[in-house]
Amino acid sequence: MAGWRQAMELAICEEDAALLSAIARSRTEPASRVQRARMLLAYREDASFFGVGQTMGVHHQTVQRCVERALAYGPLTALDDRPRPGKEPTITAEAKAWIVDLACRKAKEFGHPHELWTTRLLARHVQEHGPAAGHLCLAHLAQGTLCNILNDREIKPHKMRYYLERRDPLFKQKMAEVLCVYREVKVIKEAAAAAKQAPSDAVAIISYDEKPGIQAIAATAPDLPPKPGKHSTFARDYEYKRQGTVSLLAGIDLLTGQVHALVKDRHRSREFIELLKLLDASYPTHTAIKLILDNHSAHTSKETKAWLAEQPVGRFTFTFTPTHGSWLNLVEGFFSKLARSVLRHIRVATKQELKDRIMAAMDEFNRQPVVHTWSYGLDRAA
Repeated sequence: MAGWRQAMELAICEEDAALLSAIARSRTEPASRVQRARMLLAYREDASFFGVGQTMGVHHQTVQRCVERALAYGPLTALDDRPRPGKEPTITAEAKAWIVDLACRKAKEFGHPHELWTTRLLARHVQEHGPAAGHLCLAHLAQGTLCNILNDREIKPHKMRYYLERRDPLFKQKMAEVLCVYREVKVIKEAAAAAKQAPSDAVAIISYDEKPGIQAIAATAPDLPPKPGKHSTFARDYEYKRQGTVSLLAGIDLLTGQVHALVKDRHRSREFIELLKLLDASYPTHTAIKLILDNHSAHTSKETKAWLAEQPVGRFTFTFTPTHGSWLNLVEGFFSKLARSVLRHIRVATKQELKDRIMAAMDEFNRQPVVHTWSYGLDRAA
């Protein structure tokens, strides 16, 4: 005759008990984990396999096995199934490494017209060439299995991520020069704030750039207005008519927030010189005008250098951003604001209308100028 089953003492700390209670009440946990959590909590209150089994509607041996796993591995580990041996993998580690090597190379290297792999193309290539490479297990590779292999190694051969190569050997030196100008702006602002007066007109620091290719697009049908309860937005016909493009030449005074701008059909040396003349007329003759600008050919052309040579010494000083370093030019943020608030969805009847509306936007910005501030990297500026 079998002996009586002895109750097992199951000790569950308060922290584990709180977690088990949360799992037992969960609506998103797997049903097996919820049931086992309730078993352990019920056994903690009443150490009886039969009693818990009757309450839970399961066999008493199910409760016993759950409690034994909790004693052996811990109450939280006992909620999950123990790992099973499963089927031996049919795709070898060497075959997976060969697939990964393929995925890390371009499809065109293997005679395909595609620039990048698609998972379907890669699976077919593996099926056709895997056995010849000594991997017979890949003869019937499924596309889903291929995706699992690539996902395990976090490889996405069908996607392209862009980067910007640093081609300027003097990038750090030029960046430091730009940051020094921003540091000068900060010092002037702090001095003016301490003296409770406007910044001195001894120097003007301008962040300058061009925004070319602004399209003058005309609508072919009138826009439809919103209608309450029926149409929540404006509606526009898909067709449009191109009227050409214009270029915006603009500089922001980093001390006052004033915007100096021209809108032209092109942005050559003569247009840049015209902008410089606008700046020259906007400031007193004793003001030193310092510009932060990129390496566009118009900024260093013979015509520009000849015009600058005619100006008083120290009137204009250029600080160039490094190649592929336009993000260092603060005016790019202003252009982003302009594109989002004014140029987005804009429709005009003529190119001249586009010019007029852009200049009207400049006048509106200047009515309430915003003093832009650069902060990145100033602590490292010399």
